[in-house]
Amino acid sequence: MAAVNPAKNIQDEATCPICLEYFNDPVSLDCDHNFCRACITRCWKGFGADISCPQCRETFPRRNLKPNRKLKSIVEAARALSLQSGRELVRERLCEKHREPLKLFCKEDEIPICVVCDRAKEHRDHTVVPAEEAVEEFKEKIQAHVKKLREERARLVEFQVSSEKRSQENLRKTQTERQKIVSQFQQLQQFLKEQERFLLAQLLKLDKEILKIQTENINKLSAEMSHLTELISDIEGKYQKPASEFLQDIRSTLSRCEKGKFQQPEEISPELEKGLSDFSQKTVALTETLRKFKDTLPPALETKRGESLGSLRQANVTLDPGTAHPELVLSADGKSVRWADTRQDLPNNPERFDTDLCVLGCEGFTSGRHYWEVELGGGRYWAVGVARESVRRKGWISHSPEEGIWAVRRWRDQFWALISPETPLPRRRVPSRIRVCLDCDRGQVTFFDAGDQAPIFTFPPASVPGGRIRPWLWVFSRSRLRLCP
Repeated sequence: MAAVNPAKNIQDEATCPICLEYFNDPVSLDCDHNFCRACITRCWKGFGADISCPQCRETFPRRNLKPNRKLKSIVEAARALSLQSGRELVRERLCEKHREPLKLFCKEDEIPICVVCDRAKEHRDHTVVPAEEAVEEFKEKIQAHVKKLREERARLVEFQVSSEKRSQENLRKTQTERQKIVSQFQQLQQFLKEQERFLLAQLLKLDKEILKIQTENINKLSAEMSHLTELISDIEGKYQKPASEFLQDIRSTLSRCEKGKFQQPEEISPELEKGLSDFSQKTVALTETLRKFKDTLPPALETKRGESLGSLRQANVTLDPGTAHPELVLSADGKSVRWADTRQDLPNNPERFDTDLCVLGCEGFTSGRHYWEVELGGGRYWAVGVARESVRRKGWISHSPEEGIWAVRRWRDQFWALISPETPLPRRRVPSRIRVCLDCDRGQVTFFDAGDQAPIFTFPPASVPGGRIRPWLWVFSRSRLRLCP
């Protein structure tokens, strides 16, 4: 068993686990591990809350660095002990063969030698220099290596810190998305439960109405059949009587026969028929709502379709100044547009909108799935969507699929889906950004609130025909739109 070296143990206890040097201004964490103040401060750079110990990974809610004065005294003692041990080692190092001090260094063999070894045959033709000179030469080389190693270690520490920071940010993002998904599906479940209760209550009401009509009809039929049975019996009895008696009151008998015609009751009342029709329409509407919900699921939730988020590509969209209406002002980077209320002196080229306040994106798409986001500048008059490459540019145009435009619009405080006829969308909070998702392969456009991923509106599959499709914006009054980078 190796002997315990007390000096070595003291030196280890006086060494910082980060820089591997003697402690400089040592401080203690709440977990009782010690570090240089500068080392732990550098290690925690970039972290806000939930900092952790680099040695045991215990987390702390705040930065609590306690100066360790006792450890500082131990470090000073260890430094002195190290210096003294070095001097003793120098005094004790002797040539094992000649018992002379090792004051020389052989460069060929790279070993320390004494003056007697220098004269010996094996070192006679070698380059021998004083030990102090060799020490200085090798110290410079080693210091250069140590510097590189420290830089590499610092780089790894920074990478570790940044990696942990990114991991914490990603975990916070996944937790936020988890809460959004749970909230959205809770709302959907609540909506479905309310619809179920409402529709079942209406069905129960219709059941009662049908049973009521059925009971009334049965009662009417039973009374009528009893009356007819009695009438038939009376008339058949007259057949057995003599002619004089048979002809007596014959007019009354014929009148009773004519009145015996059965008046068939209504199987269903107009009110009940209308109720059944209304209920059927509500069922169809619910089915359509559920279908649209499945079609407008954000890509992160499309697990049943076998489509990955990677198949939806983010497009870097810029605005085409050659298509912008003369009263629209574009930014230098082609990312934002606003209404100027003054007509600029621009060439009236065939591509430019000359009447409608529209502008197209430079990019066009013919296949694949793409998305981009539009930041809304707080105005109350704007429209966002896509348009066919061949959309009409001159004169007033209808913002509708028939004209080659698929978009949603805000006019004052109401949102509209630009279909024929224009359809108001459910009132909701005003989004700060809208995500436009274009699926060229399915011919579908979907709009989401980019903040909470809530669907706004979907033009169903096959709504957008084939051909080149470009981003489309419409701006009026004080509105301002910006394409997010």
